[in-house]
Amino acid sequence: MDVLRTYRLFKKINQYPSLIGLIRSIFMDVLDQRGIITREKLYRQAQEELKADGLPDTEANRQDYIEALIDTYLVKHLKPNEIEDYINLARKKDKCQTLSMVANRDQATSMEVFKALREFCDIPKGEVYISREEAEGIRVALITRFISSHLPFISLAKNYITIRDIDSILQRTLWSRKRPGKLGGKASGMILALRILLPILEKREPELEEVIRVPDTWYLNSGVFSEFLDRNNLYLFHTFKYKDRETIEKEFERIEEKFRFATFAPEVVEDFRKILEEIGEHPIIIRSSSMLEDSFGLAFSGKYLSVFLTNQGDIETRLTHFIMGLKGVFASTFGSDPILYRMDHGLLDYDERMAMVVQKVVGQRFGDYFFPFVSGVMFSRNVYAWNPKIKTEEGLVRLVFGLGTRAVDRVGSDYPRMIPLSHPQLRPEVTAQQIMKYSQKQVDVLNLKKGIMETVDFRTLSSAIDHPDLFSAVSVQKEGHLAPPMFKTQNLKGEELCLTFDNFLTKSAFVPIAKKILSKVEAAYGRPVDIEFAWDGNKFYLLQCRSLSIRKELDKVPIPEQIPKEQILFVTNAGVSNSVIHNLEYVVYVNPRAYDTLQTYEEKWKIALVVNALNKHLASKRYALMGPGRWGSNDINLGVKVTYANINKTKLLAEISFAKEGYTPEVSYGTHFFQDLVEADILMIPLFPDDPNAFFNEALLLDSQNVLGDMAPEFKDCKDVVRVVDIPSTRNGQFLHVYMDGLNQKGMGCFGPKHGENDHL
Repeated sequence: MDVLRTYRLFKKINQYPSLIGLIRSIFMDVLDQRGIITREKLYRQAQEELKADGLPDTEANRQDYIEALIDTYLVKHLKPNEIEDYINLARKKDKCQTLSMVANRDQATSMEVFKALREFCDIPKGEVYISREEAEGIRVALITRFISSHLPFISLAKNYITIRDIDSILQRTLWSRKRPGKLGGKASGMILALRILLPILEKREPELEEVIRVPDTWYLNSGVFSEFLDRNNLYLFHTFKYKDRETIEKEFERIEEKFRFATFAPEVVEDFRKILEEIGEHPIIIRSSSMLEDSFGLAFSGKYLSVFLTNQGDIETRLTHFIMGLKGVFASTFGSDPILYRMDHGLLDYDERMAMVVQKVVGQRFGDYFFPFVSGVMFSRNVYAWNPKIKTEEGLVRLVFGLGTRAVDRVGSDYPRMIPLSHPQLRPEVTAQQIMKYSQKQVDVLNLKKGIMETVDFRTLSSAIDHPDLFSAVSVQKEGHLAPPMFKTQNLKGEELCLTFDNFLTKSAFVPIAKKILSKVEAAYGRPVDIEFAWDGNKFYLLQCRSLSIRKELDKVPIPEQIPKEQILFVTNAGVSNSVIHNLEYVVYVNPRAYDTLQTYEEKWKIALVVNALNKHLASKRYALMGPGRWGSNDINLGVKVTYANINKTKLLAEISFAKEGYTPEVSYGTHFFQDLVEADILMIPLFPDDPNAFFNEALLLDSQNVLGDMAPEFKDCKDVVRVVDIPSTRNGQFLHVYMDGLNQKGMGCFGPKHGENDHL
C-alpha cells in the first residue's frame, strides 16, 4: 500500500530533522536521474494539485505538495532498501563534512578525528556512496594523519584505501594517549597491497578473492615509541646517529641494555594485555614498521628487528615476553646497520620513529612444532635469468618449506627453490645429484615446547610428523633418479626425500596466482615490487609488500675481445646481469684457501673486522672485494660474516667457489643482503675458477705487493688471509674494468687505461 509506505517514509525522514532538506534534495536527484520525473514536471504537478484542492499557490503550500509528491513517487518506484541507502547518503554527507573539517584541523587530536570517523562509519555502508571527490579529500587527510605522510604512498593509496578501511585499521591499533603517531612503512605497504588486490569499491577477481588472506593483525603506532622514549628519558639517543661509525658500533650494546630496563606506563601495559588476551595462545611475530621502512626506492630490508614469539603459557608469562620483544624492536632503531644505511642514503637527519605490526604467525601445529607449509618472497621482475627462455617481466619466487626466514636471509649450506614464473619448472640444475645438492635441507620452525624458533633437519622433521601437504613439497630419490609422488595417499615414510616443490608448482593454483598478484600490484605501483608471503591450507597470506629497487642495467654490454690473458683477472659465466664498472683502483682479496685453514670462530670473525676496517679506509676509493663462498652468510664457515655496513663502499663484490674448498656461492637475488647491494649500486658476481669455461688469475693477486699493513696496521698479522692490491701501482698505471653481458651470461674483469669519470657506460 503506497499510502502506508509513504507515511512510514515520512516518519523515517523526520528522525533526522536537520537533514530533511538534504534528504529530499537527494530523492529529487534520483527521480530526475532515473527518468521518473523531472523537477519542472514535479513543480507543475504540485501547482495543479494545489489548484485542484482549491488551495492558494503560496511558496509554503507549494513546498509541502512538492515534498509529498517526491515521497509518493519514491515509494512507488524504488525498493525500501534503495530508499534506505539514499537516506543514509544524506547522513553520510553530513558526517562527511564534519569528518573533513576535523581531519584537516591541525589542532584536532587523534581521538577527536577517530570519534568523527566512527560517527561516519556507524552509518550503514549500503550500495550508495559519497562522491569520489568528497571521499578522496578525507582519505588523504586520514592516511596522512594515521598511516603515512610519504607523498608517493599517499598519491597511490588514496585510490585504494577507503575511509572504512582506515576505521577498521584504527580499531585494531594501539596508540599513545600522549603522543601522535603513524603506522609506518611495513604496515602501510601490506594494507595498500591488500586493497589493490581485493578492492572495496570495484569488482574483485574471484580467483584472488578465493585465496588471498592477511593474518590477524594488530598495530602499534609510532606514538607508543615516542611516549616510551619520553617516559624513560631516552631522547638523548636521537643525537647518537651523528657519532662516528666506530662509536655507533661499540655503544649499541649500551643502548640495548638501557631499553631492556626501561618501562611502559601501566595503562599501556594493560593495552598489551588486552591484545594478548584477544590473540590467545597462538604464535605471533612482532614486525618493525618504521616511518622510513618500505618507502619507495629504499626498502630498509632487514635493517630493523622482527621477533617471533611462541606465545604459550599464562598471560603474565606471555606479557613479559611480549614486552621484551617490543623493546628489542624499539632498540633496533638505533642499531649501527640502519643508521649507517641512512647515512649512505642521505636520510640521517630524518627523525625516525618506530611503529610495529603484531601478527599471528601463519601455519599449523605438528607436535611441538609450528610452521606454515611454504613461505617466500616473490619479485615482479626477474633479473636472475640463467636461461634465455626466462621472461624478466613475469617475476621470480624464492620458496622455502616452513618459516620464510630462510628465504630472505643468507643461511648456511642451504638453498631456497628459485622459481622463474614464466617457466616454473625450469631450474639451473640438471642432474638429480645437482638438484639434491642445491635443495633446501633445513627448516625454520617455532618450537612451542622450548619457546624458541629453531632450525631442524627436513628429513628428521618429515619422518616425525604427518604433514598433509608433503606430497606437494617433495620428490623421491631412487636409484639416482628424482620424481615427485604420483598420489597424495602415497606412503613416503622411509623414502629418501628432497624438497623440490614440483607437485606444488604444477598441481596447485600457486603459480598463476603469484603471477596475477605481482602483475596487479606492479601495475598499480607503476614500478617493480616484491612481496613476502606464506602459503598454508591452500591460501595465500600476504605478509609484506614494498617497491623493489633494481640495479639499472644497460641494454647491451659488449665483452672486450682479443684481450691478452695476462690482462684478464677473471672470466665468469653464471649469475651475470648487464653492467659495466670502470676504474677500480684496489682489489681486497680474502684468500678462500687461507680462510679455510683458520680453525676458530674468533680467527674467522677477525677477518670480518679486517674487511670492515678496509671498507672505512677505502671509502673514498673505487675498490673490488673478492672472497670465499657467501658474503653475509650467518654461517661463518661458508663465508666472511659481514653486514651491509661492513662492505657498503665497495663497487664489486665477488663470491669465489673453488670446487675442492666446498664453498658454493648462493643465488642471493631476493635476500635482504642482496637488496642492500642493489640500493648501494654494488655489483655482485659469482666466480667458479674450476669451471672449464671460467678463469681466475689468482696468482696475480697472490704475487702482487700486499698493502694491508699500510692501510690497517692493526691487522697486519692477517696478511696471509687478506691481501690488498693497489692496481695502478701493480699494473703500470692501469685500472680494473668489469664488463657483464647478461644476454650471453658472460662477464670479464680486465686491466686497461683509466676511463672517464662515470661509473657505468
